[in-house]
Amino acid sequence: MQELRKFVAPEFVFGCGSLNLAGRYAINFGAEKVLVVTDPGVIAAGWCGKVKDVLAAAGIDSAIFSAVSPNPRAEEVMAGAEFYRSHGCDVIVAVGGGSAIDCAKGIGIVSMNRRHILQFAGIDNVTVPGPPLICIPTTAGSSADVSQFAIITNLQERVKIAIISKTVVPDVALIDPATTVTMDAYLTACTGIDAMVHALRPLSPPLIPRCWTSMPWRPSA
Repeated sequence: MQELRKFVAPEFVFGCGSLNLAGRYAINFGAEKVLVVTDPGVIAAGWCGKVKDVLAAAGIDSAIFSAVSPNPRAEEVMAGAEFYRSHGCDVIVAVGGGSAIDCAKGIGIVSMNRRHILQFAGIDNVTVPGPPLICIPTTAGSSADVSQFAIITNLQERVKIAIISKTVVPDVALIDPATTVTMDAYLTACTGIDAMVHALRPLSPPLIPRCWTSMPWRPSA
């Protein structure tokens, strides 16, 4: 019997310069103030400033939340949700790798559902969709910009939780290859392995070479 699979994907635009569409999409979503979720490395690379300038050119104010660690923590999500509320934001733009995007998804969940992020662990536990989410990935391996998953770290229990819901699929992914050129060589290699492992995940374990499951790994931002 043929195995069935269902995939949910956002609208996405691929190509150099697609980052410049952030303002147009924010206008389409009726944005008055955008929360830009990013991390210090992306700020240093200049991409966050570029997005902020694009939004400003479209007449949209924005606020930056950058307290995001590799493997975003529940406390960071909760702080980001409070930042979103206190700054009167109504649309979220995530600029960064899987960590920034997952944190942005979590912020959206908490902002609309008003519960602690860890209470949404599991499948289809998000009742109310988050605010419009535009993702601008700066790495090429996590697929967080097109997925229905958000991975959040629970430091107290020393575990990662998975939130799986169609409500966390981004509304738009602006996939601009130019944003990946500022990654260092190590991170570039990590994202390549990440993408390959995502592609091989459906295979049964015996088909995956043992060396791939025992490689040293440093989480990417």
